[in-house]
Amino acid sequence: MAGTHTKFYLDKQNAKWKGVCAGIADYTGVNVLWVRLGAVFLTLMGGFPWTLIGYFGTAWFADKKPVHLYASDQQDQKFWQGVRQSPARTTRDIRSRFREIDRRLADIEIFYTSNNKQLADEIESLR
Repeated sequence: MAGTHTKFYLDKQNAKWKGVCAGIADYTGVNVLWVRLGAVFLTLMGGFPWTLIGYFGTAWFADKKPVHLYASDQQDQKFWQGVRQSPARTTRDIRSRFREIDRRLADIEIFYTSNNKQLADEIESLR
């Protein structure tokens, strides 16, 4: 499943022409307008034949984005863009979140298992 989220796809749903710029924007997390402007600017500033060859080559070889990936929510898309940009940073962030959750659970466990007279009295009053 992770392979489908980290692969480059043509974004036909948000495409203007072939979906290459929309796919690049989806893959990197950059606004599609800036990707399109960058492609036009690069083409006009001297990369004329090569940018078109690259564009059509990408449109030819890249796969279309699967339908189930369009249904993802915004938070899910941001997560997978982070994975594609820096897997090590994403792994580090997730480990940090789990450490924080583990620390909070340990604090809760200590609170409930400690010799807390007030808490023990409250629990006994509920029985």
